[in-house]
Amino acid sequence: MKFSSRQPEPAQMQLAPMIDIVFLLLIFFIVTWQFTKSETELSVSVPTAQEGAEPERGPGEIVVNILADGTVKIEGGAVDLAQLLEKLASIAAQYENQPVRIRGDGAVSYQRIVEVIDTCQKAGIWNISFATQKPASTN
Repeated sequence: MKFSSRQPEPAQMQLAPMIDIVFLLLIFFIVTWQFTKSETELSVSVPTAQEGAEPERGPGEIVVNILADGTVKIEGGAVDLAQLLEKLASIAAQYENQPVRIRGDGAVSYQRIVEVIDTCQKAGIWNISFATQKPASTN
């Protein structure tokens, strides 16, 4: 009796599904990167501090921008303190210990910063940090 030693043909790798997944991941990362960049207002010049750190966002951190004229912006839109309270209260109800970063312009009055901090505390948010930058080196 003679057995045939035929081996099955090797399976071919399908590239189309792999390319689809790579493109989906690429689109996801591009969209999320653009979204996080849009939350920082370029017109806000944060104060300088010797121990100022590079802006590293925590997971889920909300960025509140306060322009030099006192306008409060969150998620790219201008809001008043009542709208800010409503938005922050709904987020704080869902997420315990919600972080908020306040990016106040160096020229904005301290009273306006205190009003925003007070609004955060009324909403139940206590994890508040402030954005600063290192002074420009004069070498």
